[in-house]
Amino acid sequence: MTSSPLRVVVAKPGLDGHDRGAKVVARALRDAGVEVIYTGLHQTPEQIVAAAVAEDADAIGLSVLSGAHLTLFRRVLDLLADQDARDIVVFGGGIIPEDDIPVLKEMGVAEVFTPGTSTSSITRWVDEHLAQPA
Repeated sequence: MTSSPLRVVVAKPGLDGHDRGAKVVARALRDAGVEVIYTGLHQTPEQIVAAAVAEDADAIGLSVLSGAHLTLFRRVLDLLADQDARDIVVFGGGIIPEDDIPVLKEMGVAEVFTPGTSTSSITRWVDEHLAQPA
């Protein structure tokens, strides 16, 4: 029996207009066999969660460089709970102060990748933590 590929929504929430990192991660995930839905710039948490639910995503990867990471991640997690979609794993990265990483993880963010993380580390984490049993 063949399992379907993992589906990950990669999103840029808020007003941050720099998406190079998100696109690099999206491409690396795609090259690793993951189905990637890239939502583009300036997405609201509501748009991101709606896309993830509509696409039957396994995870949402958020890229935040604006400094609003605590607010944006919290809102996405709250909306997932409201949609009874807590099974969608949330991970992310960007310019996130080290002191905020434990706060994000306490909120329910599965993993946070900071600048300099290799794409192979990210794809390996996705494979190890989201892979569906055969």
